[in-house]
Amino acid sequence: MIRQTVARVDLAALKSNYRAIADRLSADRAARTPGVIAVVKANAYGHGAGQVARALEDAGADLLACADIEEGAALRHAGVRANILVFGALSVSDLDGLFDCQLTPTISTPGAAHAVQAAAEKYKTRVRYHLKIDTGMNRLGFRFDNLKRTLPALFASENLDLEAVYTHFATADDPESPLFNEQRLRFERARADIATMNHGTGEGPRDVSSFSSSYVHAANSAALLRDSRVWYDRVRPGLLLYGVVPPPLAATLSLTPIMTLVSRVVAVKGVRTDEGVGYGLKFTAEQPTTIAIVPAGYADGLDLRLAGRGSVLIRGRRAPIVGSVNMDMLMADVTGLDVSPGDEVVIIGPQGDDRIDVREMAAQIGTIPYEILCRIGSRIERVYA
Repeated sequence: MIRQTVARVDLAALKSNYRAIADRLSADRAARTPGVIAVVKANAYGHGAGQVARALEDAGADLLACADIEEGAALRHAGVRANILVFGALSVSDLDGLFDCQLTPTISTPGAAHAVQAAAEKYKTRVRYHLKIDTGMNRLGFRFDNLKRTLPALFASENLDLEAVYTHFATADDPESPLFNEQRLRFERARADIATMNHGTGEGPRDVSSFSSSYVHAANSAALLRDSRVWYDRVRPGLLLYGVVPPPLAATLSLTPIMTLVSRVVAVKGVRTDEGVGYGLKFTAEQPTTIAIVPAGYADGLDLRLAGRGSVLIRGRRAPIVGSVNMDMLMADVTGLDVSPGDEVVIIGPQGDDRIDVREMAAQIGTIPYEILCRIGSRIERVYA
């Protein structure tokens, strides 16, 4: 059985979005076209990692990225065959999963380097890894201005081979921030420092060939849209794959949001003037009002702040969310609409000539589209088409 509230995920639109991104990279780059690292962390931004990852493979993705080893293992168990990059920290992880599931780790700290080297030695194998440089995010990564002290020990590791070098931008979605360009310049200097270590003597890397075959990536969705200079050898779209442009940026890419979150009206009732609705009676009817009850609430990931700010679509018209968003239901003002139990309710997506998208919803409650998508609850069935 499927609950009335479901998320419909359009895998054909996902594939089309992937191809649109790849086509843009090809059209805008005269030299070698950058590849794509398809980001499917956080359950593919709430869309369902296994199904999304397999669809992206079908569309041509040869490298996917997730947050941790556990997410990578789930992708393998779902039948994903493409290479999988683990973005996150490894210091408290069960590193056996790297080998059991053939995952590519990010090494972002000296501790992680030591741990992965020890695990690779135990398994009597070599591990190809991505090196993360911290250029200003001040989260994970080797500091850009301290590499000559911190990297030689990593490069001397007997069982580790460098596959790629990358960084992450803190303000790519803020056109007014000067840090974006400063991070780009810091990354360029870091790459030059690494090249110096490569060609030097004494504390240089054990295997020079591992550097000559490595590549570079830095651009998330926002950076991809903002500056082709940071496309490098691969880009890392996440939100764009799912058809959403990171606000406040705009894009000429032909993208389609791939998720529609829908429910059904389960009851319709009249409220008299001056009567309240819901917990705390946060909505009081100023005139005779008709309320539709929808079985979707904060246990499904809908934000409490939608009450009094957001709307749903019923019969192609906007119905304001009133009262409080409850654990399992919400109430919508459908006064003047001919609404009946069983009518479809669109929470995110199109109906008739209107659409409610996650950018709009995020702006209404003061958050970001990423949070809206990732919070959609596990009890909501994802239906794929």
